[in-house]
Amino acid sequence: MMYMPSIFGSDMFEDFFRDLDQGYAPKALYGKRAKNLMKTDIREDEKGYQLAIDLPGYRKDELKLELKDGYLTISAEKNEEKEQKDEKGRMIRQERYAGSVQRSFFVGEQLKEEDIKAKYEDGVLKLEIPKKEEEKKLPERRYIEIS
Repeated sequence: MMYMPSIFGSDMFEDFFRDLDQGYAPKALYGKRAKNLMKTDIREDEKGYQLAIDLPGYRKDELKLELKDGYLTISAEKNEEKEQKDEKGRMIRQERYAGSVQRSFFVGEQLKEEDIKAKYEDGVLKLEIPKKEEEKKLPERRYIEIS
């Protein structure tokens, strides 16, 4: 007989005891399903790449894009909301977690922040990343003086 249903393939007690066995580790945003976040579609054309990244439930001010050493890093952080409880109800299960997620893509060291266009709408972050040819340096000739 099952007293607490398994919701979306997750058992509250199983998770609790597994965490005790493995030692305490803070859960990522949305628990063990965090790996399913930031699903990304990448398209390529002659001009560059278009990325569509699913980030449902985030506000624009909770997103951060950083370009460093040729890597574009997308971060999203959700702060814990304080729940207002009334006299009639109590929390049985909480599936919305606070935490952060992050994903990085190598875009090349030749790109600058102003080259990348970003737009966030309806829970989808859309990025346009242009293709830029790496500057090819000619071999520098260095001469040795003969005395």
